Amino acid sequence: MHASNPIRRHGLWMLPWLLAWAGLAGAADTGPVLVPVEHFIDLPDGVRQPEGLAVDPATGEIFVSTFDAREPESARNNRLLRYSAQGRLLASRAFGATPLTGVEVRDGHVYVLNFGASKLQRLPVRFDADTPIQDVLSFKALTPPEPSARQIDNPDGSRDAITFGAKGFPAINGMVFDRAGNLYVSDSFQGAIYRIEKATTCAPCTVVAISRDPLLGTTGALPFGANGLAFNTDESRMYINNAGDGRVLRMDMPSGPVSVLAESVYGADGLIFHDGLLWVASNQTDTVVALDENGRVRVRAGSFQGLHDGAPRGLLFPAATAVQGEWMIVANLALPITPMKGDEWEEDVTRWTLSRFRIPAR
Repeated sequence: MHASNPIRRHGLWMLPWLLAWAGLAGAADTGPVLVPVEHFIDLPDGVRQPEGLAVDPATGEIFVSTFDAREPESARNNRLLRYSAQGRLLASRAFGATPLTGVEVRDGHVYVLNFGASKLQRLPVRFDADTPIQDVLSFKALTPPEPSARQIDNPDGSRDAITFGAKGFPAINGMVFDRAGNLYVSDSFQGAIYRIEKATTCAPCTVVAISRDPLLGTTGALPFGANGLAFNTDESRMYINNAGDGRVLRMDMPSGPVSVLAESVYGADGLIFHDGLLWVASNQTDTVVALDENGRVRVRAGSFQGLHDGAPRGLLFPAATAVQGEWMIVANLALPITPMKGDEWEEDVTRWTLSRFRIPAR
């Protein structure tokens, strides 16, 4: 009696997944596992730039926030979207002209960072088009608004000092809850990490800057410093993406110091910690990479493969990820960022999408 052939039995569609699984088993010897991605969801007509992404672990429902920052403001159509676990649109709540960034689900509510209004807001997970939006707290200008200068020792023995500028706009971007219900938020312009104690129950709520480390600021071409946030398993360490510097940072809790874990992760944007790996949305390389806690790349998912009917094939400026069972979902922000015309594929996008890939077994 012959053993069954899993490829023949399940179909050729399983071949990339089986190859990825087999590759991860030997990743320590052979290098990063390369994982293909597939199209998952088209955003509704007239809705663009999916930036924040979260999955409700209780239901598998998917929440998407948008970063529509077009000029004039009257053209913008920012939304919080709710999808079924299978990708069917269930609800859409308008936020108007103010772009949104991070999204998290906690204790029956969806928490949203309203970038344009400098507010943390929330809605019940079962929101609809008319559900009131509740303000939790507002973020203010810090004093000073910029982090202190960063000192760099050069190989020739000289020293550089990078100084930052900021006008006091709190560019709230990434967020993560700890197990106790405290919320941590990054500020990409003022170079800060904030803590909101008991964010799901506080009234009134207060925000405290727990770090203004110079590594949280950037002078890079991508003008966003501190971005995605994630905790390690025991929450003794926080990981922080610096998008403009292309770095993944680590900060010992509760307040530092901050150090560099990994370099050259260009456009390090959304960040989650899952199954012992740090999953980084590298928006300037159109990939999602998984790092171990030594900073080594273990998995590399996706690539940009062109446009089809105005929508990206593969990944284009991925900004956030979220885990849904054995799948990882990716938001394709597809946001043009240069002043030149004709140099970016993002300029030609007319349909915005979510992609997904199967998470390789470890």
